[in-house]
Amino acid sequence: MSQTFRVGVTRDFLRPDGTLGFGDIGLSLLDNAPGVVYEFLAENTPELRADQVKDYDALLVLAPRVTAATIEGADRLTVVARFGVGYDNVDVEACARRGVLITITPDGVRRPVAVAVLTLVLALSHKLLIKDRLTRAGRWAEKLDHMGMGVTGRTLGVIGLGNIGREVFALARPFGMRHLACDPYATSAEAGAELVDLKTLLGASDFVCICCALTPETHHLINAERLALMKPTAYLINAARGPILDQQALTAALRERRIQGAGLDVFEQEPIDPGDPILTLDNVIVAPHAICWTDECFLGNGRSACESILDVAAGRVPRHVVNRAALDHPRLKERLRQ
Repeated sequence: MSQTFRVGVTRDFLRPDGTLGFGDIGLSLLDNAPGVVYEFLAENTPELRADQVKDYDALLVLAPRVTAATIEGADRLTVVARFGVGYDNVDVEACARRGVLITITPDGVRRPVAVAVLTLVLALSHKLLIKDRLTRAGRWAEKLDHMGMGVTGRTLGVIGLGNIGREVFALARPFGMRHLACDPYATSAEAGAELVDLKTLLGASDFVCICCALTPETHHLINAERLALMKPTAYLINAARGPILDQQALTAALRERRIQGAGLDVFEQEPIDPGDPILTLDNVIVAPHAICWTDECFLGNGRSACESILDVAAGRVPRHVVNRAALDHPRLKERLRQ
């Protein structure tokens, strides 16, 4: 490197008092890299401004949006390293036009998110929160009214057979469940499950787990019509992205007991309005887009993101690039030894 490689870290990693809110996120990799320096952005803003990023070669981004306006004039910027696998907060096309790579961290989230999905499966099947409330309210005898559903011999359906979906099946294998998967891009050889269409999966599954990415094609993929295909005894789990699911339609299905229950870590609008009607229902478990937040998850995500940044700093193409079209940009080619 002919000059110092500067990394900006979004300020939402910090608590209000300036300390790290998530423990060790692997920043020691940047500390120990010659010629690389990092600092936290001075302001915590929902959308990054051009004046905030113009002096950085790389950004390590948690939640703020990175838009076309963000990177306008950011001539040094070469990589936006997302802390996680979702990148709906980054303008992919704008970054490709400017020769800015976007990277994600599938290695960091694979196991933690899959564990989170199964946590919701087991909590729902055993009616954990219902029994917790009974105990606290002194309604011990009512436990007879809340028999759980054993998972052995039941059908686990996963929508989206990517990194996380495959890990869900791997972790669930000892439970002795039937595995169904729906993914138009998967092949039977890699599935490790029966590949079926969405209608079949929804109709046959006792647990439907959404593990696909949010794209224009998957927006409201699970709508009122498709919810109606589910068994009345089935549970729906979403730890992917909120808008994949029509939340209004789900609220109606849960209220009318047309499905047994749901586990939601994500919502159409985040943060969810505390007055949202879905929060009044007793057959849904909710979490604030954080059920997989563990020390394992944050260290894995952080190390993966930092490794991508260091690859670019060293002139290498990082492993988990979302917008590979950016690699053809003349400005980026000058920065990378391809």
